[in-house]
Amino acid sequence: MTMAVDKTTTDREALHARLLEIGNQRYHDKHPFHVMLHGGRASTTQVRAWVINRYYYQSRIPMKDAAFLSRCEDPELRRAWRSRIEDHDGGLDEGGGIRRWLRLAEAVGLDPQYVASTRGVLSATRFAVDAYVAFVRERPLIEAVASSLTELFAPKIHSERITGLLEHYAFADDAALAYFRQRLNEAPRDVEFGLAYVLGHADTREKQDAAAAALTFKTDVLWAQLDALYFAYVVPGRIPPGAWDGREGVAREPTAKEAAE
Repeated sequence: MTMAVDKTTTDREALHARLLEIGNQRYHDKHPFHVMLHGGRASTTQVRAWVINRYYYQSRIPMKDAAFLSRCEDPELRRAWRSRIEDHDGGLDEGGGIRRWLRLAEAVGLDPQYVASTRGVLSATRFAVDAYVAFVRERPLIEAVASSLTELFAPKIHSERITGLLEHYAFADDAALAYFRQRLNEAPRDVEFGLAYVLGHADTREKQDAAAAALTFKTDVLWAQLDALYFAYVVPGRIPPGAWDGREGVAREPTAKEAAE
C-alpha cells in the first residue's frame, strides 16, 4: 500500500532545504575578510575599520525592525517581532546590542562617540545597509521576514568569531565580546519564529521563489559590506574620500601586541 504524501509538508521541507543551501553557498563567513579576521591576520587598523563599519549595520537593525512593525496589522506578529528592537536598543539606561557593540569599539581603542557618529563609515557600507532597510520597509511582509533568515547561520559565525578573537587579539575579553555571546542566545529564538513564518506563509511557488530571493539579497548585503572593507583597508591605498583614515576617533594607542599584528 502506497502512503499518501502531504504536498504541503513536502513543499515546506523543500523550501527549508533551499534556504539552507543559500546560506551554505553565500553566507559571509566565507568572505576573505572574515577568514583573515577570525584567523588573527587582521591588523589593528583593519579590526577597527570593521568595528566602525559594522556599527552602522547594527544601528540600523532596530530602525529596520521598526519599519517592519509599522506595516504589521496583525498584533500577534507585532508582539513576536518587537523583541528584536529591544534586543538591539536595550532599555532607557542599559542593555542592548548597540551598547554592547560600542563596548567592543572602546576595547579596540576607538572613541565610542566617534563610532556612534558614523562619520567614518564607508559609502558602500551605507548604500548596502540602507538598501536593506528600504527592502524591509517596502517589500511584502513574507520577503521582509525571509531576509532576516541569515540568522539561521549566525550562531556558527558568532562562535567562530569568539574563539578566533579570544585566541588572537589582546583586546578580546568577556566584556568586549558580550555582543556575540548575547546573540548566541537571541538569534535562535528569532530564527525559530522567522523560519516558521516563512515556511507557513510561502504557500505558492511564487512566494517560495520570492522568499529565496529575499534571503539571497540579504546575503549580498552582508557580503557587500565586507567587500567594501577589504577593498578599502586590505588593498593598499584604496581608502575612499570621507572614510575613516586610521587616525580619527582613536582613543588610545595600540598595545605592543596590537601594533605587531
